[in-house]
Amino acid sequence: MTIPSPDFFPDNPHHRFMRQAFLEADRASDAGEVPVGAVIVHKNRIIARGHNQVELLSDPTAHAEMIALSAAFQHLGEKYLPDCTMYVTLEPCPMCAGALVWAKTGRLVFGAQDEKAGACGSIFNIVQHPKLNHRIEVVQGIMEQDCESLIRRFFENLRKKDDRDTN
Repeated sequence: MTIPSPDFFPDNPHHRFMRQAFLEADRASDAGEVPVGAVIVHKNRIIARGHNQVELLSDPTAHAEMIALSAAFQHLGEKYLPDCTMYVTLEPCPMCAGALVWAKTGRLVFGAQDEKAGACGSIFNIVQHPKLNHRIEVVQGIMEQDCESLIRRFFENLRKKDDRDTN
């Protein structure tokens, strides 16, 4: 079930935690990575953080969500996260959505939709697929404009850099 964004409540805890995911996305951007950040919350406390490290690690699976999931498993000493919420700035891709399902994550909150690779409602909806044995509650659109803007600026700057390099 997708829940509309409660953006009109500025003190909403979703904003507090999404701001932390946004800071992780900033870290990724500063490192030259696609700016996606994630945090995992358990009992109203951040237990794991991650940001894209694909370029740094030369690993196409080093997405923010995967790094945060690994940290959460280690922190809790568990392989399932039913009482956890993942906050991520960009809608997860099929790989990350599948990992969230396998981890039996309780809730997913994301900022911007990913019209090219989104697997939580935009292109696919893996996290709520009726044939899978676990479905995740989804809240979308928290800090959506900020998250979209960060990604858009990153790719605009990358294109400008490419144009300068080719001239």
